[in-house]
Amino acid sequence: MSPTAPIKLYQFPLMWGLPNISPFCMKLETYFRLTGLPYEVIKGDHVFRAPKRKLPFIDDNGQIIADSSIIIQHLKTRYNDQLDDHLDATDRAVAHAFQRMFEESLYWPTLYGRWLDDRNWSWMRGLFFGKLPPVVRQLVQTLAQRKLRRDCVGQGMGHHTPEQIYAFGCKDIDAVVAFLGDKPFFMGNQPCTLDATVFGFLANLLWTPVKSPVIDHARQYPQLNAYCHRMWARCFADRPLPDHAYQAVAQS
Repeated sequence: MSPTAPIKLYQFPLMWGLPNISPFCMKLETYFRLTGLPYEVIKGDHVFRAPKRKLPFIDDNGQIIADSSIIIQHLKTRYNDQLDDHLDATDRAVAHAFQRMFEESLYWPTLYGRWLDDRNWSWMRGLFFGKLPPVVRQLVQTLAQRKLRRDCVGQGMGHHTPEQIYAFGCKDIDAVVAFLGDKPFFMGNQPCTLDATVFGFLANLLWTPVKSPVIDHARQYPQLNAYCHRMWARCFADRPLPDHAYQAVAQS
């Protein structure tokens, strides 16, 4: 079964040449590319329209669904994709555990590096809020960072020192490298749903101008960069490589 019309995908505006600078938005678009489901990216700032005040969300023939994992489960059920048919029960369990690691563990050092580390916040705020009027800009960027800090503390990661937060992220990267090894895709010779998550997160570390110890650590491993290039060739060969992809190659 295929959609009768392209599924509408609402996500953040593009930046840095990546499909999206949100790992979750990039995860979902990569999933669309892996499965071949027709979709249309709806341009604009949609966060205040999002059902859960988070992006991405989709409009599937009038059915509005939010949260990347819930969206993917909906698409799997409705359109019966066969992306994971080659995985056995053990593979699926491992894939589930790694997805949780990326989205519930590595996510927080990634968020901290972008939005709460002063080395990046000093220029990130201008990049994202610089076009707002000065008075509004100061208020919005202050409220945005305050919310992200509150989220980080509420999750628990924000109670740690920056060094400890980044150490957790580096441990996650070590686990990724050890499991990926020299496999072409994360679970073996064929891509699966998990690769959408892995690629969304790794490209958003390796192929951005953000600086953090986690990114420095990840760039020590050529296989991570090679994996991202394979995924790009598989899913986004119709687009030029992201702005910072070549720099990542040079450092591998």
